[in-house]
Amino acid sequence: MSQMPTRRRRDAPETRRQLIAAATHLMMRQGFSATTVDQICAEAGLTKGSFFHHFESKEAMGLAAMAAFAEMGMGLYAEAWDEPGVDPLEKLHRLLDVMSDLARQHGGMLTCMVGMLSQELALSNAIVRQAGEGHMEAWVGAVAGLLTEAKRLHPPRVGFDPDAVAWMLYSTWQGSMLVGKTRQRPEMVLENLRQMRTYLDGLFESPVKSKSKQSKRA
Repeated sequence: MSQMPTRRRRDAPETRRQLIAAATHLMMRQGFSATTVDQICAEAGLTKGSFFHHFESKEAMGLAAMAAFAEMGMGLYAEAWDEPGVDPLEKLHRLLDVMSDLARQHGGMLTCMVGMLSQELALSNAIVRQAGEGHMEAWVGAVAGLLTEAKRLHPPRVGFDPDAVAWMLYSTWQGSMLVGKTRQRPEMVLENLRQMRTYLDGLFESPVKSKSKQSKRA
C-alpha cells in the first residue's frame, strides 16, 4: 500500500500531459465549445476521474492546453532570437523562417491554440481572454525588443513604434491562418510572411543582409 501513492505521483505528470494533448487535438479540430470532457477522456484513454483529479473544469483544461501550446510555440520561436551576438534584424528574419517552416509543415491545418480559443471565447469568458492576451503579449514583447534593438543599431527609414509594429506582425500571423483556412488557400500564409519580410526590411535604411533560409531562396 505504501507504494501506490508513489506510483500515482510518478504517473501524474504523464496523465496530465496525455489529457492536455487530447484536449489540444480535439479543440484545434472542432473548437472549445464542441469538445466535451467525455471526448477528451476517450481520446486520452483515461477516465473522468483522472480528468477531474487534474482539472476542476473544462475551462481549466482549456487554459492548461492554451498555456502548453504557447510554451511549445515560444520554444520554437526562441530558436530564432536566443542566439547571442546575432544582429536583431537577422533574428527577425530567422523568426519569419520559423513561421514559414510551420506553415509549410502544417499547410491548411496550421492553427494556433492561443488565437483560436481567444477568438472563440474572448467575448464570453474574461479568464480565457486575459490568459490569451498574456500569451500574445509574451510574443509581442519579444519581437518589440528585437525591433527596439534593431532601431538602435540601424538607421530607421521611417519613424515607427516597435510595440505597434510587433502587434501588427502578430495580427498578420494570426489573421493569415484564419483567412487562409477560410479561403482554402494555405499558401496565403507564406505569401503574407513574405510581405512581412519586405515590410520589415523597408523600415530601415540599410537592412542587414540576412543569412536566413528564406532570404537565400529569394
